[in-house]
Amino acid sequence: MSGHSKWAKVKHFKGAVDAKRAKIFAKLGKEIAIAVKLAGGDAAMNPRLRMVLLKCRAANMPNDNIDRAIKRGAGGDNSITYEDLTYEVYGPHGVAMLVELSTDNRNRTASEIRSLLTKNGGTIATAGSVSRLFHRKGQIIVPREAAAEDALMEAALDAGAEDFKTDEAGYEVVTEPGQFEAVHKAIESKGIKPAAAEVRWLPDLTVPLQDARAIEETTRLLDILEEHDDVKEVYSNAEFPD
Repeated sequence: MSGHSKWAKVKHFKGAVDAKRAKIFAKLGKEIAIAVKLAGGDAAMNPRLRMVLLKCRAANMPNDNIDRAIKRGAGGDNSITYEDLTYEVYGPHGVAMLVELSTDNRNRTASEIRSLLTKNGGTIATAGSVSRLFHRKGQIIVPREAAAEDALMEAALDAGAEDFKTDEAGYEVVTEPGQFEAVHKAIESKGIKPAAAEVRWLPDLTVPLQDARAIEETTRLLDILEEHDDVKEVYSNAEFPD
């Protein structure tokens, strides 16, 4: 689930059972193929592919799977055209969600997403009403055992990071989208391996969920949306208790 916890996606990947992991790999493979089809298989020249490959590394996706997906994208059927969409959604208990998709059939996907929302307490929001609650930022997550705080902070801020945060689990580096790659490369050049690194939507204001029903209903909708084959990412401003 993609609630407001900087460790949520890391735990989601690391804790995935085999069936879930296979689903994650299949979706990442689709993203790779689309990225290659749109802009080629050279990650140095294809920012979208670079971002997908970072997700693959965070998910521990095998290199063989990645190579097959790149080949599939390079030799794919040019008659199939994918379209990127973002749905703005209000979920149960006032939680706001941004749902990013890639689809080859907008009408089919729209019908399926609306059906999932109707059955699980969600609704499509008017354009702009949800997106204004989020901002696009680069986010790099480093476990505490992976780096010394001072060295990481110096590398990140010298490379142009906007903010540096710490908690008992580790460190969060926030950047403007345009500075993300420079900061990420600077961190890795110091031998520091992030647990996750991507440009994502971060909420300006979170909705704390405390009671079991709110947590269960919100988690169910997030998980159901993420399971949909066309969905790339689901971002929410739900704040789950530790």
